[in-house]
Amino acid sequence: MAGSLVGKVAFITGAARGQGRAHAVRLAREGVDVIGVDICGAVRTMDYPNASPDDLAETVRLVRAQGRRMVALQADVRDYPGLKAAFDEGHAEFGRLDLILANAGIVRYTEEAGDEFVEIWRDIVDTNLTGVFHTVRAGLQAMIDGGRGGSIVITSSSAGIRGTGSPNAGAQAYTAAKRGLVGYMQTLANDLAPHMIRVNTIHPTGVATGMTQNEALARKAAQPDSEIAQMRNALPIDILQPEDIADAVAYLVSDRTRFITGVQWPLDAGFGVR
Repeated sequence: MAGSLVGKVAFITGAARGQGRAHAVRLAREGVDVIGVDICGAVRTMDYPNASPDDLAETVRLVRAQGRRMVALQADVRDYPGLKAAFDEGHAEFGRLDLILANAGIVRYTEEAGDEFVEIWRDIVDTNLTGVFHTVRAGLQAMIDGGRGGSIVITSSSAGIRGTGSPNAGAQAYTAAKRGLVGYMQTLANDLAPHMIRVNTIHPTGVATGMTQNEALARKAAQPDSEIAQMRNALPIDILQPEDIADAVAYLVSDRTRFITGVQWPLDAGFGVR
């Protein structure tokens, strides 16, 4: 059928919960097998909990419920050798790669103390920007060698299109990394076009995931002068669901959009036009 994804394989980071899990389940429904990784552990500078091994196991259960297979492994996108080893294990199982969804990301809401800003900046940029670079590098040669083309979707953010003022290293690093992903995407889109490999960024507004449903963000949003309190969507939709983003991604990686590459796609309920 037109746009069919049946039999393809996706490499997804941040797969244990939130958008990563939604992508895995949605693509499995379309007939895709999944190589999924997640850190499933704490990052010291984060002020909300990361996913757990049990969360990753639940993603596996949900993928299998769709009749597809998933190789799920713990890996930190900041650690290229570990991430590459995890990808290689999944690739050995499935023998192909068609889709890369570089989705893993973190943020920090609480104001830094003393020189903590140095570590906060490093952790966020290393995860949200360098981690995407590692993710693509881990799987790209397998995709090229397959000779079937492919699709790479990089999860940026509405912050990757329009920054909001903040004195805090967490918000500054997050926005810088998410904007940096656009430049990285454009270099890839140009470089990989001869291989019929498409590369695009998506830019969600707030999504109901572990990154937003936590006490740290609630405290930040309660401050009337914070950047969080100023963020509003144009449409009367307070927050999107992970499945909203997964539906869009399933369309973007399908053959129905085989001519779309190098695009920054806002999935933002009009956030960017306010």
